[in-house]
Amino acid sequence: NDVFARKITGGELGAFVFYAIIVGSAAGSISEVISELQRAAGALERIVELLYAKNEIREVDDAATLVISPVSASIRFEDVTFHYPSRRETPAIRHFTLSIEAGKTMALVGPSGAGKSTLFDLLMRFYEPETGSIHIAGQDLRSLTLQSLRQQIAFVSQTPTLFHGTIAQNIAYGRPEATEHELIEAAKAAHAHEFIQRLPNAYQTHLGDLGLGLSGGQKQRLAIARALLVDAPVLLLDEATSALDAESEHLVQQALEHLMKDRTTLVIAHRLATVRNVDRIVVMDQGQVVEMGSHEDLMRNSGLYQRFARLQFNAAAAPLSDSNHSEVPGSL
Repeated sequence: NDVFARKITGGELGAFVFYAIIVGSAAGSISEVISELQRAAGALERIVELLYAKNEIREVDDAATLVISPVSASIRFEDVTFHYPSRRETPAIRHFTLSIEAGKTMALVGPSGAGKSTLFDLLMRFYEPETGSIHIAGQDLRSLTLQSLRQQIAFVSQTPTLFHGTIAQNIAYGRPEATEHELIEAAKAAHAHEFIQRLPNAYQTHLGDLGLGLSGGQKQRLAIARALLVDAPVLLLDEATSALDAESEHLVQQALEHLMKDRTTLVIAHRLATVRNVDRIVVMDQGQVVEMGSHEDLMRNSGLYQRFARLQFNAAAAPLSDSNHSEVPGSL
């Protein structure tokens, strides 16, 4: 109407509409930025809360630095009892006593919830036992610095943790001062060097978060190479082959045999076929030791281990019917 009434020109109307669109778009962009800022502020608040959270695991004032060798890396759990904070009514570990000689390999077998992983958490002092004590090389864990304790332990889990960065950085995570030659030798011992060499930039290939782009077997071999490079006298294995195909399992098993040599090793065993040759097998149930011995000894006794073995080996020999699936433990 204003244009027809000659109050404004057509050009002025066009300019007004053009500027109105620009202002509207800018206002929309500002609202999106404000929304992102609010999310960032919420995330920052949680991060600050985490940074200022008090660690429940405290070092004593005169904590000693743990320095041990493979020949002295014995482990002893002495009458240990522990409850998770969220399950105060049921102990995860109850009056647990066990000794592992230096340089020996011990397998932990048992149904899900038996307390196998909890022993690893207690040994690395992620939690503190409520009663009893844990000793490594004759020294109470509570008398040691956390850093020196964890530097003497290498851990390979079922689901290895890989970080956003190069393969070289991931292998050298536990020992960043390692030379390139040491890093490559660790990768060769873990049977990882061949597949690394086939990648576009070899050891400088960047990985996505959690090792995105690698197969399960390749991730496991990188984790084993990391543990080899650390060269810690104590090794904890949450059996690394239970979810792999046959070829990857064979390569990872060879790497693990090299890794376990001359180290005090605790293995959480999910497949009984992989623990036949360990020095001793400990069968756990409800946070306690119920059986102990070699594979042959335990198979001669009518007990929990023999039942697990029969279920697993029968399942491997012939497919289970639907009626039997409920009898097989999901994890040992």
